Amino acid sequence: MMMLNFALDRIASDVGVILSQSSVYETEPWGFESDGKFLNKAVVVLTSFSPREILRKIQAIEELQGRKRTAGIYRSREIDIDIMFYNSWIISEDNLIIPHPLLQDRRFALVPIAEISGDMIHPVIKRTVSDILKDCQDHSVVNRIPDE
Repeated sequence: MMMLNFALDRIASDVGVILSQSSVYETEPWGFESDGKFLNKAVVVLTSFSPREILRKIQAIEELQGRKRTAGIYRSREIDIDIMFYNSWIISEDNLIIPHPLLQDRRFALVPIAEISGDMIHPVIKRTVSDILKDCQDHSVVNRIPDE
């Protein structure tokens, strides 16, 4: 939980004001085998930075926490911060795709986002996050961790 709190503090200081945040959820790994479970959380941030600038900043936060990048390979990592949405923008550039291209397939991402922004319309799919979650084919367990 300390790494998650550190990341949130750095997002608030380096990226922008955190307007809302979901509960913390414990989840199974997605797309690979791992001995441990993962913690997931969604935040809404008010920022003046471009998506590319935000990507640089969150990658710097990940590196501060020991993240080592391995292209194209899913594996356990200390921290993974993703940009799921940037308002209703659609971006497809090298190393930056918004909305996140696998969001609709991942309960571990949809559940926290639905908690704080369930009525948000996915700009590609044209459905709310809550509706996408209802139809998600991923049935992995996503457990809310009670607030401390």
